[in-house]
Amino acid sequence: MPDQWEFKSHTYDSCNCSVSCGCQFNEPTTHGNCHFAYTGTVVDGHFNRTPLAGLNWSLICLFPNEISEGNGKRQIVIDERADEAQRSALETIISGEACEPLSNHFSVFGSQCTEFFDTLFLHIELQLDLTGRTARVEIPGVIKSAASPIVNKFNDEPFDIAIARPAGSFEFTVGAIGRGSTATTGDIEMAFEDSWAMFCVHHYNQDGLIRSESPLTQWIGS
Repeated sequence: MPDQWEFKSHTYDSCNCSVSCGCQFNEPTTHGNCHFAYTGTVVDGHFNRTPLAGLNWSLICLFPNEISEGNGKRQIVIDERADEAQRSALETIISGEACEPLSNHFSVFGSQCTEFFDTLFLHIELQLDLTGRTARVEIPGVIKSAASPIVNKFNDEPFDIAIARPAGSFEFTVGAIGRGSTATTGDIEMAFEDSWAMFCVHHYNQDGLIRSESPLTQWIGS
């Protein structure tokens, strides 16, 4: 029987595009390339009989040109608290090897990479507020990142904006947008400031995206 699994993560995405990231609209990237770091915490999930809730993870990718042109570099980081079964399960999911081809963003990005660095098992410090659009990430020797809401230049209040994908998405149903700054070191080095930040729920199983209620769907519906 194929692996049966579910992965539901509250996730912060930081990339080098402007806050109007072209990738989200089938348009070119801001700079003609894509550098990003996703970091999330699994709020619910399992891989067959292995529980995954409570574990953190990160995915770092660098594409020298548009993602669709390939030649990307990828590194996965998994919470050092995970036991051997959990490490194997998360690595399998995040590498995109556990699902129908191209049915989630892990599989899509993995299909466009040609250089794969060893998976790291480290302490991942993550503070994340999806609807508040704030995040702080620190993985020693790998990532430092922080994000906050976009600020309305006319009244200095948070500028509330989100992307809704009612159909056709392989990544999320709702993504709230903010601004982030990220620096990575080690196998993949990159740095960008005051750029795209997105806060979303990645909810997948072996067949692809699962559409479900989340703090973000409630936020945009309030």
